[in-house]
This record gives sequence, structure tokens and C-alpha cells, in this order.
Amino acid sequence: MPTLTSILASHHDGSRRLAETIATSYARLRAHGDEALFISLKPEADALAEAERLQAEGPQGRALWGIPVAVKDNIDVAGLPTTAACPAFAYTPGHDASAVARLKAAGAIIIGKTNLDQFATGLNGTRSPYGTPRNALRTDLVPGGSSSGSASAVAAGIVPVALGTDTAGSGRVPAGLQNLVGLKPSPGLVPTAGVVPACRTLDCVSVFALTVADAWLVLQAMAGPDADDPFSRPVPMGRLGACPPRLRLGVPSEQEIDFAGDEGARASFKQARARAQGLGAEIVPIDMAPFYQTAQLLYDGPWVAERWLAIRDLHERQPDAILPVIRAVIAGKPLPDAAATFAARYRLAELSVAARSALKGLDALMVPTAPRPVTLAEMAADPIGANSMLGRYTNFVNLLDLCALAAPASLAADGTARGVTFIAPRGHDGALASIGASFHAAAALPLGATGVPHPALTELPASPGPDMVEIAVVGAHLSGMPLNGELTALGGSFLRATTTTSDYRLFALPGGPPARPGLLRVSPGEGSAIALEVWSLPIVGFGGFIAGIPAPLGIGTLALADGTRVKGFLCEAIATDGARDVSDFGGWRAFVTAQASTA
Repeated sequence: MPTLTSILASHHDGSRRLAETIATSYARLRAHGDEALFISLKPEADALAEAERLQAEGPQGRALWGIPVAVKDNIDVAGLPTTAACPAFAYTPGHDASAVARLKAAGAIIIGKTNLDQFATGLNGTRSPYGTPRNALRTDLVPGGSSSGSASAVAAGIVPVALGTDTAGSGRVPAGLQNLVGLKPSPGLVPTAGVVPACRTLDCVSVFALTVADAWLVLQAMAGPDADDPFSRPVPMGRLGACPPRLRLGVPSEQEIDFAGDEGARASFKQARARAQGLGAEIVPIDMAPFYQTAQLLYDGPWVAERWLAIRDLHERQPDAILPVIRAVIAGKPLPDAAATFAARYRLAELSVAARSALKGLDALMVPTAPRPVTLAEMAADPIGANSMLGRYTNFVNLLDLCALAAPASLAADGTARGVTFIAPRGHDGALASIGASFHAAAALPLGATGVPHPALTELPASPGPDMVEIAVVGAHLSGMPLNGELTALGGSFLRATTTTSDYRLFALPGGPPARPGLLRVSPGEGSAIALEVWSLPIVGFGGFIAGIPAPLGIGTLALADGTRVKGFLCEAIATDGARDVSDFGGWRAFVTAQASTA
């Protein structure tokens, strides 16, 4: 059962214990025998103990209950070294990166830190002193980078999902080369606090998965603004569902598409266009000039200076600790002066207008994820040129404030994978996921390198039917809390864990038992994102449910971090006078847990 969705189902129905899942991941890693895959690994006994603890606590609404996850080694995991693939740079963080902390809160178990192109600079996966992770499909091909280890671990079936980062394509190119889904969210949607910067203004935390549904569940757990990250922001993400009808997809014109001489890649993309048309899409050739010109800015403009900032201290103190190819890319060019920097920003603004115009009226842009696969021998012979070629269809995305989803398109008999990437403006993540899920299912390919068939789309995350209503709960009705039985008795079912937007405050109200919180909407900038759960409740029971809610609580409309609005618990403002503000705990469960630990 390689998919996250199927593993979760087995955990919830009791057919598989969490510790069994974790033990299987470690066993598969040993059998795979790739010493370059992980840079550091959590001791198996520690991971098993964590699984047993979570088993005893129960799911409690945890959306990733017991799921093993690998994390790219430029993302902090408390207690495990962060190296960014540079031993001289290594440190051991005391705190998790925000994205990792949210995954753990959702019940995920981090098993280790994966290899990468040093300082996340590269798209090929061979630029690491820890070796080159194997491409799980063909060992003579590059795995893709910079998130090489994360992609290879998922493709090999060692973990169902893994975190990468994506600045210029590092979360998409490895997916395209290893028959995976690579989800690169809208910039700012997932916080990057605790991530070693490449280009801090462009960096995104990405997700590798075997299916779009799996990647979406991970994104839901991580998404939302973070007060510790000045580059995070509220971004509506939408929902994963059916492919939109009457889809309009932009594709590069024949004159502007390049497969670097690979006729197999050309045939794969032609087949992908036909598959999209089979889903009802209208194919619209578009002018790619503004996108390609934007891509040139990434390494020819001032954004290289951002990469240099991340390694400046080490470069000045110990330059030989940095791989020569990385020094050539980051520190081998003169830093731009202020005038050149502003000129590049002006040019980017002009190109952004042209790109928006090109995308107007389209649901998404569809491009090859990479022009073609590259062998290890080719990369060794031309490390700069071959790497640059891999980023032809990825480098422009973050500069233009776009979201993207890489999906498998074909898998040849010789193990050569090719993919496509769907691209759309910021905030269209759900629409892209819906397109990508239908496209991937229609491709009918096995998952990664596992040989397992793609599951039916009925495994998409649950959504309420026409006779159901969504309701957000923040306090005693949370799963595992004293009043949760009121929801289940009415036929309610858990849908997802998420947060409000960052303009709410949470108060501990007097009275009880049970202790109750009050959620209050406040002015923008004066609140926090508050953890909650969304449940589906039959409409026939909804009236009786809200009739039993005591004052000063009531039901209103809550704005959620994923851009949706649902009915949920709110509190009258007057009732919060003198009540304890517990917003800094981030949610009622965290507050109750903290109170119990100090009792």
C-alpha cells in the first residue's frame, strides 16, 4: 500500500498499526541499498516509539496520522542536522521548520533528511559531497534536483510523500524524471521559516507524492500564514475536486517548444495534449516569450546575489568547503549594483504584465516538466549546460508569482519517465490539483518506480454531498474532545484540519465543564491563525445542533486559510471582556494540552 491515502485508510480501519508502517519504510530503505539517499536518518527505534505514542493517542483529527515523511536536508527538523549538503555548514536545530512542525501536528513521522544539490543550487541531483541518489527508474539517469533524495525516496516506495524545496524547479524536475507528482504551491502559501534560503524571496516548500490526492493532503496540513515568516501571506488555495469542464489549456507554440533533440519527449508531449483534449480541454497555443525572458533573469540578474547571501559567511571563511560548481554558479559572477538590481525589478514587472496577458482566459499553462532526461555521463561532461537545459520550463514560475503542479505523462519500457507541468496564477492551487489529478489518472501509469497501478479517483479527499453542510469547530467539539460525540451522533464525519485566516483571536471563556473557547473575528493585523477542524454534518441534524449551542456562542461564517468560508463557532464580543486570550497557543487543543502539563 504505497499511497498516503491507502496507508491512512489502513490506520483508521485498524488493519495496520502505525509502527508496522514505519518499520516497512525502514525495511524498504535497507532493501533499496542507496547510501546517498539520506544524509541523516532518525534511529528506527525512535521512530517506532513515536508511532506507538501516536497509536495510543488515536487519530484525534490528525490528517496525516502515522504517515512516514522524508524531508530535504535544507529544511530544519529538530534534533537532526541540517547540512544543505555541505558538511562545513552543518548545524543541529532546536526547532522544526514551520512546515515540518505543522506536519508533525497533523500526525506525520519524520524518518530522516534527504540528499540534495548543495545549497539547493542545481536541477540535476549530482552536486552533493554525499553522493548522487539513484534515479529509482534508471540508474544511469540523473535523479533530478535539487530535491534529489526526496524524489528518489518517494519513487522507490520508501515513503509515500516527501518535502522538497523549489526556487527554480527543484520540486518539479525530479518529479518529471522519476514518474512522480511534484506540487509547488503558490509563493507564500507554505511558510519557509526554518528553511535554508536559496533565494529567500522566491523559495517554496514543495511536495513529492505518488498521487495528486496525497500531495494535496500534505499541502493542506502545511498551508497558512506564519507570524515567524515575513514572506508568508494569506493565499486562497481552493479545493481538490473534479477536473473543471470546458478546460482551456495554453501550450507553447511549435516554434517555441524545445525537447533538446529527444523525439521520445516530443512524442510524449504530443500524447499529453491529446490526453488533455480527451478530458475536454481546448488547447490554445500561446506566446512563451515573456516566460522565457523571465527565466533568463533568474541567473543573469540580481537574484544570484540572494543565493550568495545564504552562503556568504562560509564562502568568506572557508570557500573550499563549497563545491567548485556551486561556487561557479553563486560566487563566480560579480554582484549587481543597485541600479542593475532595480533595472531587473522593472523588467520583471513588465514581463509579469505580459505573462498575465498570455494567461488571460486560460485555466492553466501546460508545458513539459523538462525537455528530456539526462544521463549521468552527459551531466559529468557538461555540468552547467545540461543543468540549464533541465530548467527551461521551470525557472520562470516563482519569479512570476505562479503555482505549478508536475504530473507524470509517460513511462517508456526502458524506464524513461517524462512529465508535464500545469501552471497558473497564485491562488489557483486547487484548480491545478484538480486538473493534474484527472490527467494523471487518465495516463494510467504505475506509481513512481513501484509498479503499483494508479488508484481510482474515488480516493480524492472527502467533500460534503448535497445533503451535508460543512461546519468548523474550534473547541470542545474537536475530535477527541468532550463534545465531539455530539457531531458523530448526528452522523458527522471529519473532513480536514486547517486554520482560520490570521484575523481571529481565541479566548478561554469562564464556566464549564467542559471548558469552552470563544473565537472572535478582529481587524486585519490584530489576530492569529487558529487551528480548527472542518466536519461534514447532515443538513437534517444541523438545525437541532445549532439550537443547542449556549450563549454567548453562536454559528457564523469563518474565513479559512485555504480561501474557503464555512459555517463555524463564533463568540459574542462582550463575552471576551476579562476572558483569557489564548491565541498565542494557536488553537484550543494546544492550550488544553499545555494546561494539563502544568496542572
